[in-house]
Amino acid sequence: MQKRKLGNSGLEVSALGFGCMGLNFLDGKAMDKKEAVTLLHNAVERGITFYDTAEAYGPYTNEELVGDALKHCRKDVVIATKFGCKDASPAVGLDSRPETIRAVTEASLKRLKTDYIDLLYQHRVDPNVPIEEVAGTVKDLIQEGKVKYFGLSEASAKTIRKAHSIQPVSALQSEYSLFWREPEHEIIPTLEELGIGFVPFSPLGKGFLTGIINTKLEDVDRRNVLPRFTEENIKANLVLVDALSEIARQKNVTTGQLALAWLLAKKPWIVPIPGTTKLHRLEENIVSTNIILTADELTEIDTAVNGITLVGDRYPEFLEKQIDK
Repeated sequence: MQKRKLGNSGLEVSALGFGCMGLNFLDGKAMDKKEAVTLLHNAVERGITFYDTAEAYGPYTNEELVGDALKHCRKDVVIATKFGCKDASPAVGLDSRPETIRAVTEASLKRLKTDYIDLLYQHRVDPNVPIEEVAGTVKDLIQEGKVKYFGLSEASAKTIRKAHSIQPVSALQSEYSLFWREPEHEIIPTLEELGIGFVPFSPLGKGFLTGIINTKLEDVDRRNVLPRFTEENIKANLVLVDALSEIARQKNVTTGQLALAWLLAKKPWIVPIPGTTKLHRLEENIVSTNIILTADELTEIDTAVNGITLVGDRYPEFLEKQIDK
């Protein structure tokens, strides 16, 4: 597996990470714990060194799962987790008060069965706590050796600059894919200027870009709360998958692999974190790191996508309000 550095921080990880949320949180049908641990062991064996979790996933149980699965190889992997949701639930609200950050960090360390967190993100920007205060608290945790690197998630360019001035931000984790390209306008130029790595979550459009979603989701699927995943909007947005599928066939790759290879080709400091519950999907994703897209192919993808207007909001209103703008 190729390695990449997240900006100028010196934090080196595999070119592809593993988003762990879906192992027991995303679709309403948690994996058997032994099967999830086995899948993570397979990811490690195949060279993935970067694993993303959060106290809010479960809540709490995802960190416990990751801690159990990776304790045998702790020094060989990079574990990222997050603070910032009140009572570990985005639906309840946000809480990035310094005392909460410290309490969450201590609890996460225990669940992860480790004495340090490689990358600690603020899950969402808390409008009630100055970002300088948040960055200062994480800076203290770094000086104490409990955290190695500081990250933000779904933060605006303005917030990134403020935080970075107090404690260097190593990585921004935000949604970015051919299904959501908003970061290209202001975020990516800011990250490049400041030397900050970019960790796109949902790099496969929450599964949409794989081409396997073409009808109504199961009732237990958590994506049902997302406006883009209503049955009507799924059908309307399939035009994007159709366009990518044609290019993928010409390249002899899957649409999912094409979508990941496109992200990897955008910048050398971008590290996507697709999630999966299936070994064959893990292997399919890993192949994307070896796919080289030529300038002409990238232009072809952009030309095909730029003419498509996707329908449906990204988040329901209560979650959209938590996005820093």
